[in-house]
Amino acid sequence: MTTLPKSIRPGDTIGVIAPASPPNKEKTKIAINYFEQLGFNVVTGNHIYTKSAYLAGDDNKRLEDLHMMFANENIDAVYCACGGYGTARIADFIDYELIRRNPKVFWGYSDITFLHTAIFQKTGLITFHGPMLGSDLGEGSIDPLTENYLKQVIEPTDIHYTEQISPLQVHVEGKASGPVVGGNLSLLVSTLGTPFEIDTKGKLLFIEEIEEEPYRIDRMLNQLRMAGKFQDAAGVLLGDFNNCVPGKRKESFTLEQIFEQLIVPAGKPTMSGFSIGHCVPHISIPIGSQAVLSTYNKTLDIKAGCKK
Repeated sequence: MTTLPKSIRPGDTIGVIAPASPPNKEKTKIAINYFEQLGFNVVTGNHIYTKSAYLAGDDNKRLEDLHMMFANENIDAVYCACGGYGTARIADFIDYELIRRNPKVFWGYSDITFLHTAIFQKTGLITFHGPMLGSDLGEGSIDPLTENYLKQVIEPTDIHYTEQISPLQVHVEGKASGPVVGGNLSLLVSTLGTPFEIDTKGKLLFIEEIEEEPYRIDRMLNQLRMAGKFQDAAGVLLGDFNNCVPGKRKESFTLEQIFEQLIVPAGKPTMSGFSIGHCVPHISIPIGSQAVLSTYNKTLDIKAGCKK
């Protein structure tokens, strides 16, 4: 059973945490100012700027901030400041019952994919795959289309994705429906064999990636293929693959060839070209929300991910 978080409105309080790598402090402050100008109160976790090698503080501190934000009744939404690496290290220590009892908007992407997957599968809470404060939203200016989709948690709105947003390519014809799940490819693969293994049965599997060479994309997609994730899925959505170009291995398949070799044989409706991921504009989507993919008119319709 899925749970829709309550939408937020000016006057509400957004809690900011860093459950993975440490965010850029200056960019985070710029993004906080953006939300404050929208009328929100913003509080940061106690350890958001703590550093422990490539982590934003040790595992206990990052976990403490996440728990604190969900437990605090005065916090209306939880936004992640940065991706990088680290969420998988705390996933099996999270109090999912605490999250279930205190459903609220949870926002982030990239390494946050592991938390989106874990939270949805353990609690049924719909979460949001979207740009983060300490990187994307701290650049000083926000793309208008990116900003438009940021506001879906303020005014709950169904998403109607067409080629007016970005060109879409059909790989397998068809129409499919189900909850949207997925996120960053590297993180999806890292769930395999764990208690948080991505469940794609009857779902629309979304995948995006950044700065991985095609042979690595090949390796990870092949692992998902062998794990039955494409065969189980109702359909496949391929987002942005930012700077996923040959480097070490100059002779390479194209990404399109890899998709054709590893995803298409499953025969599930598949389209690529969605501007979702490490890109501009960055279209935010609710993870776990019901959606319909149609290759015939090249559309993706997703139900609003929160309630008024």
